[in-house]
Amino acid sequence: MKGGVITERDAEYCTIRTRIPAGIISVDQLRGIADIAEKYGIADIHLTTRQTIEIPHMDPARLDSISGDLAGNNTPIGSERDEVVNIISCPGKERCVFANIDTISLAKTLDGKVFGKEMPVKMRISISGCPNACTSPMLNEIGIIGRIEPLRAEGTCTGCGTCVEYCKESAITIKRGNSVIDPAKCVQCGTCVRSCPFDLLKSSGEHYLIMVGGRRGRHPKLGRELITVTTPEAAISVVQAVINWVYRRAWSGRLLSEQMDELRFEKFRDEIREQVPVSAMVEKKAEAGL
Repeated sequence: MKGGVITERDAEYCTIRTRIPAGIISVDQLRGIADIAEKYGIADIHLTTRQTIEIPHMDPARLDSISGDLAGNNTPIGSERDEVVNIISCPGKERCVFANIDTISLAKTLDGKVFGKEMPVKMRISISGCPNACTSPMLNEIGIIGRIEPLRAEGTCTGCGTCVEYCKESAITIKRGNSVIDPAKCVQCGTCVRSCPFDLLKSSGEHYLIMVGGRRGRHPKLGRELITVTTPEAAISVVQAVINWVYRRAWSGRLLSEQMDELRFEKFRDEIREQVPVSAMVEKKAEAGL
């Protein structure tokens, strides 16, 4: 009954979904999965949208054996049902030039704390290193987006306009030789900070925007903003609080996105904001210029 064992269209067979947090797998582990698949006569494996690997067409009578083999390969059977399923993330600061946070480390830490927890509803967690949102965090039950707020020391801007050219939101203009931001348009992606040729724009530090209640599927819905925090530790604590809230309050048989109002999300958001230290919380964007 583990969630990572999925009955196929032909009910004589099942698919085995593995646990690979953030889709990061070593060369030896990848080779091991290939060897395991071949051992059981499987010619093809499937790379899933949740950054894991599935081994299809397995005989259910051999589940105990393949489970042991996968565990020995450090790619054990994963989750798919009403559980916390494989946590996905973009490459983050390890490789991506747009990333604002270390997504891989965060995903692996969260995996160790909440993966596979039995829940009343399926819980998908997605982490994106920036507002480009390549992993669609706003379309998951829990989404985390890395952001930074651009800052400029007064009197240092040359007015060259490079940040204006790079800003995809048209949130920056040059006025009287200085760059000025429209906070209503800025998504805190950090592109302007990285684009400044004179290194005059600085970052206020990494932020973690946490969203709750999104979904994909036939009726996609954006998640709701819960809180923005300044440290990975605070982000992990908030995610654990969300997991506990859903575990205690949600009903089975319906997606989390369909229950948000009944679960009194606004009240929960206020409770979370009261629990997080002020030093670890971001209330709002900058009010004026860069």
